[in-house]
Amino acid sequence: MTIRYALLGLLRDCPATGYELTQRFEQGIGRHAWSVKHSQIYPELRKLADEGAIEVVAEGTRGKRVYGLTETGRSDLHAWLLRGPEEGTVRNPLLLWMFLIGGLTPEEATGALEAIAARTAETLDELTLTYKDAAADGADLPGVYAAQFGIFAYRAIGEWAEWAIGEQRKRME
Repeated sequence: MTIRYALLGLLRDCPATGYELTQRFEQGIGRHAWSVKHSQIYPELRKLADEGAIEVVAEGTRGKRVYGLTETGRSDLHAWLLRGPEEGTVRNPLLLWMFLIGGLTPEEATGALEAIAARTAETLDELTLTYKDAAADGADLPGVYAAQFGIFAYRAIGEWAEWAIGEQRKRME
């Protein structure tokens, strides 16, 4: 259900092709919030069009379609934003990895944790720049919220990784 609202949200500001929506996912939402495969986007676009939430506003060569948000889609998105996201199963690859880390030797686990700590620090640096850009813009309050949420989350992951590295090292002594 979340792909639906992500697509409606991406179409809220301007019409786009399926390819352009994929690019927006990869460069924005998908980098930090919700990943989606290219193959998932087109079936969802067809479904949204069948339901009247979006419409084809232009057609180009080789079947290229530009989709736009309809009033039905805008109302659906607005209602979802007012409700907030449903509680669901958290799909977190890091959390899954934590449950399975016992399959590594302590040395391997420590190395993997160190790599996680390094990647987390890099992402935190990126998000800090994103936050500064969004905050300087002044008009992008949702961007500020999202970047700050990411900063808090990645700080917590970084702190957890450092703690876990310490725990692994204690076990290796």
